[in-house]
Amino acid sequence: MIIGVIGSGGREHAICKKILESKKVKKLYCFPGNAGTSSIATNVEVEISDFDKIKDFTINNKIDLLVVGPEKPLVDGIVDFFQKHNIKIFGPEKIASQLEGSKIFTKKLCKKYKIPTAKFGIFYKRNQAIYFLKKRNFPLVVKADGLASGKGVYICENIEMAKNAVNEIFDGKFGRAENILIEEFLIGEEMSYFIVSDGKTFKKFGTAQDHKRVLEGDKGKNTGGMGAYSPSRLINNNLDKKIINKIIKPTIKGLNNMGSKFVGFLYAGLMIIKNEPYLIEYNVRMGDPECQTILPRLKTDIVDIFVACCENNLSSKKIEWYKKKVCA
Repeated sequence: MIIGVIGSGGREHAICKKILESKKVKKLYCFPGNAGTSSIATNVEVEISDFDKIKDFTINNKIDLLVVGPEKPLVDGIVDFFQKHNIKIFGPEKIASQLEGSKIFTKKLCKKYKIPTAKFGIFYKRNQAIYFLKKRNFPLVVKADGLASGKGVYICENIEMAKNAVNEIFDGKFGRAENILIEEFLIGEEMSYFIVSDGKTFKKFGTAQDHKRVLEGDKGKNTGGMGAYSPSRLINNNLDKKIINKIIKPTIKGLNNMGSKFVGFLYAGLMIIKNEPYLIEYNVRMGDPECQTILPRLKTDIVDIFVACCENNLSSKKIEWYKKKVCA
């Protein structure tokens, strides 16, 4: 097979490395790739937002499968675009990608399907949000609605920090802001939980713990990720069943009811409180840096998993793991 991976981060390097473990792969391209991928794949200089150029290269070079790494092209509808051209692509379509593209979309889904999450409010005007903050207890969390590369979440210890967060978001720090999300602050331990789905069947795809905040003791601002390890020390059989039944299944059901089937990796960012899971956020792709710790543990051929998902045949695949721990 000839495969193309879309993206330029550490996650895409890890995916490329895992793909090359498969004996089925004859050639691997990365759009646009990075210094790491250049040593194991052929980098293609193209903007990941230029779907037409990627399509032309894919057709001209007879690429059999595209794998999308980052969230931005998914939210922008890259999967829908390539499906219209009958090109096999691994990742969720545009509607399903709103799980990450809009935090408010996900919160409304949680409310409708009774998925446990932090209590929240949605505000459409700056003064409305600041007035609300004056009556709240702290700490609390202020979030930009759209994509913010892992940096659009403010954990606010007081009213001044919260006002600053509201102003930065409405002033356009993460792009045009038409609304803002304010949540209660949950006290517990975070965990990243992954599944992979073909739109009909889903299978568990590991757990991890990533460290998002800079400075010792998690005292700094949120980042895109400061490191990770897998598996999470928090996971157990009882908690696993709760996550599947209370969070994953209702989410898939909600998307199905909207006429959307989820194909690809789904990453639930969770807060675990006394062995009870609460959804913090969804990502509609492999995490970065979690990916670098989960994929080395995968024993099953990842190309088989990608193809099975694209062909709605995941139920026939058994996903096996090495019994080891990985940190990055």
